[in-house]
Amino acid sequence: MSNQSADLQLLIQSYHPLVVVETMEERRVDGLLRNIASDLDIALFTWSATEGLCRDSDGVALNRATMDARAGLQYIQQLGIEGIFHLKDMAPFLKDAEVARQFRDVTSQFSHSRSCVVLSGHSVELPSGIAAVAVHFELAFPSLAEIAGVVDETIITLQERGQFNAGLCPDVREQIVRSFAGMTLDQVRQSVARAALDDGVVNLDDCWKILRNKADQIKEDSVLEYFPAQSDLTALGGFQNMKRWLDRAAVGFSEEARAMNLQPPKGVLLTGVQGCGKSLAAKMIAQRWRVPLLKMDAGRLYNKYIGESERNFRKATKLAESLAPAVLWIDEIEKAFGGGGGGGSEDGGTSLRLLGSFLTWLQEKSASVFVVGTSNDLFTLPPEFLRKGRFDEIFFIDLPNAGERLEILKIHLGKRKQNSEHFDLTALVEASDGYSGAEIEQAVIAALYESLYQRNALTTEILLREIGNTVPLSVSRAEDIQRLRAVADERFVRASE
Repeated sequence: MSNQSADLQLLIQSYHPLVVVETMEERRVDGLLRNIASDLDIALFTWSATEGLCRDSDGVALNRATMDARAGLQYIQQLGIEGIFHLKDMAPFLKDAEVARQFRDVTSQFSHSRSCVVLSGHSVELPSGIAAVAVHFELAFPSLAEIAGVVDETIITLQERGQFNAGLCPDVREQIVRSFAGMTLDQVRQSVARAALDDGVVNLDDCWKILRNKADQIKEDSVLEYFPAQSDLTALGGFQNMKRWLDRAAVGFSEEARAMNLQPPKGVLLTGVQGCGKSLAAKMIAQRWRVPLLKMDAGRLYNKYIGESERNFRKATKLAESLAPAVLWIDEIEKAFGGGGGGGSEDGGTSLRLLGSFLTWLQEKSASVFVVGTSNDLFTLPPEFLRKGRFDEIFFIDLPNAGERLEILKIHLGKRKQNSEHFDLTALVEASDGYSGAEIEQAVIAALYESLYQRNALTTEILLREIGNTVPLSVSRAEDIQRLRAVADERFVRASE
């Protein structure tokens, strides 16, 4: 019996008259309940507005009149049989006072027996009188063992139908199964069938198709954006202190560390001058460790309906844990959990509740999800973030020094098919003193546009002219940057030497 099945069975056996499962995986709930009913030797019934009340063993409706929600509940109450009653999408009908009253009569009766109502649906909202007796069961994402079972089952079904004649070698099967982590069993079933029927084989090329499909699905269904693990490292000039720290922190995920009861690192907070590589650093961490990157969209996290923002956050963290090991990047983290600097009062306290949920999860999570928070304005960060121990380290990212500017110039010239040896890099490094990495990149791009316009090759002189035409933040916001540096010197570790 799986952990999910055992946990749900324990709830049912503990005399809980109402268990709520919020999920789109209705078929998976059916399977879990079928196993539990068999194990407990108890009857299983299902109800839907289209079929009415049915005994699960034969799928035949007991009475067509039970398609009406209240009539179905009355029938359950009069049935006099101990059982598990899986009511699908019943929650909207409970807005009717009579249906809600009948539902409460049923659950009150069940509180003295082994019977249990399991209420499932995508988003279950209950009247307060019913919510008081409900216990919520969180259906985790499928385990790799469950995914492997569905992959094998789908392949066998296609073979029996004569639609797929090839086999599935063990190495491909293992990678296919791992690529499905974080997806529902229905999505697994559909993707395997699509891959098999597309060209008659399931191979490693299909892994990348699955990963691309997963990225689209995750972005559509949640507040996260998914980037598969990649082998090519993001080019990031400098950051030597942080890179050394990351190499040491990686040891925390090893078997040796676990043997010493060492907890894996929780995450880092990156703050500093705008345009100096915080976003690139987040991507670099995931690529350096060869793990997927998940980016949380703060704008999509918030919802106008009460409780939906918190539900979005719980769903996002549950998905991140299902994909572990992974890096969870929260860009502009002050906007996600800081209430925009207003203390959270202007949004009815939602941001404060989210902040509390985030800090609790960060402290207690057991899965290997490394959190990278990036912030452009440390003065609007909640003070709870800056307390020692919340993050493993807080790095301050300053304007690049001369050596880093040299690396940045080489990177951006190389990305655009320019040989850096053809330019006076010493003069360019000196001219770009006080410029951020983003400002240097834009100067290179502008210079290339100018050279194309002139129909000439890019030269040092064109680059110097474009650098000179740029007013960097270090000039336009000199006071703000000095203030940032003063705070950083006292509290944070510099990412660069």
